[in-house]
Amino acid sequence: MHAVANGIGRLNPVFEHRMRLAAGVLLSRSDALSFSRLKELLGATDGNLGAQMHKLEEANFVAVRKEFRQRKPVTWYTLTPEGRGALREHLSALETLIHGSE
Repeated sequence: MHAVANGIGRLNPVFEHRMRLAAGVLLSRSDALSFSRLKELLGATDGNLGAQMHKLEEANFVAVRKEFRQRKPVTWYTLTPEGRGALREHLSALETLIHGSE
């Protein structure tokens, strides 16, 4: 029971939303991903993905870079070192919960 309580206490509320968790995992495996690529990979709408990425940005878990390509705006996201650490801790807590339930 202690392992389960410990795991629950280590969960990061920012990553409790499935789209934020999935975006974090995708970004952890890439140098940077564009908004349109994340949208495609996650099957998200513009509004929902924008809101979820904004929450990650507010938590300082992602860095945002905007540029123009062929006169069109492109938004790039990168996982920050703080975001990488928080994601690693959250995933570790999930593993603790999974193994504690066996």
